[in-house]
Amino acid sequence: MHVTIVTAFPEFFGDFLSTSILGRAVKKGLVRVDLVDLRNFGRGGYRQIDDYSFGSGGMVLAAPPLADALSFASQCGKAARPFVVYPSPQGCVLTQEVIETLASQDHVVILCGHYEGLDERFVEREVDLEVTVGDCVLTGGEIPAMAIVDAMSRLVPGVVGRGEAVAEDSFYRGMLDHPHYTRPASWEGMDVPKVLLGGNAADIRAWRRTRAVERTLARRPDLLSRAAIRDYLGGGAYLALIGDDAPFVSGHVFEVVQLCRTYGLGRPVFIVPNPGAFETISGLPEEFAPKVFGSLARALEWIERKEKDKDLLKVAVLNERRDGALHGLEVKRRCLGCGGPVLFLFPESAEDCGELGPEVLWTGLFGSEGTLPLTIRVAVALDRFLGAR
Repeated sequence: MHVTIVTAFPEFFGDFLSTSILGRAVKKGLVRVDLVDLRNFGRGGYRQIDDYSFGSGGMVLAAPPLADALSFASQCGKAARPFVVYPSPQGCVLTQEVIETLASQDHVVILCGHYEGLDERFVEREVDLEVTVGDCVLTGGEIPAMAIVDAMSRLVPGVVGRGEAVAEDSFYRGMLDHPHYTRPASWEGMDVPKVLLGGNAADIRAWRRTRAVERTLARRPDLLSRAAIRDYLGGGAYLALIGDDAPFVSGHVFEVVQLCRTYGLGRPVFIVPNPGAFETISGLPEEFAPKVFGSLARALEWIERKEKDKDLLKVAVLNERRDGALHGLEVKRRCLGCGGPVLFLFPESAEDCGELGPEVLWTGLFGSEGTLPLTIRVAVALDRFLGAR
């Protein structure tokens, strides 16, 4: 990881780059952070780097010294051109996805603004990304620059002691983290949850998953639109396609199996009038070979036996919108909140799900003009509900 920070106050970063986890990473050579003093490129005897804003207003960092400083900073890295970041209240919100994008770059240059910011002509020509740490205004870009460097460094192998600690952090999978506790086990009448003291790894993982779901739903339900929820479901995830024999024996089967494997589902279920005529795909491992039933009721019995009679949430994904259908985000919320397995049904029409009665959740992810091929509809829906960030 290589970052160059252009700032008028390089002394701001002394302790930051020499202390704690980041300081050790810099010392080991896992993280390289160069500092470029913007004032070295100032004009005149006073090394002026700013001037009054045209049309009245405060001071603005001038384009000429910024351009010279960026040219110098670019020479510090191996990349032909660095990825230039400008912390600014007008930028996009700094998220884990943005951090992962920056961490994949060979060389990142962060320009620390001050006063009213940077000359807009320089921004338009040189800046690749404007980011903000929140809907607030700071005195300069140094604190956001620290936040960016710190977050990027956590993704460098060897910087954080336990690799799994990074994967369990809030936002890494789009969800909030679970609660954490340490000694003493009892403090001022409040006890650590017993499951964490029992030593059963499976029970602890299940508890942490449930608490992460509860926190996300209560505090940041907006995160669900970009969360990967598959690992947080309280049971298995299943896919069932309902229709005539013909569409399924013409080549869709193998594609649906591949989609199920990609999104972490088990064997796909096909519900057709004549199961005996259904073509099977040779060469598939038993755990991925599709299950074929003559009725939806038989398929539900098979899933309920596998799930040991846990309450099954049923979601019907239609090929068109209909009155009363839930928004995709609300479907994700209910999938997490049900605490059990989920079945995604893909009927040719709403009448195919008549056996479910009022308990089925309907969602229409697609417009009413035209229809999508079956496998494309399945792929879009699975990615919307179970896909990674």
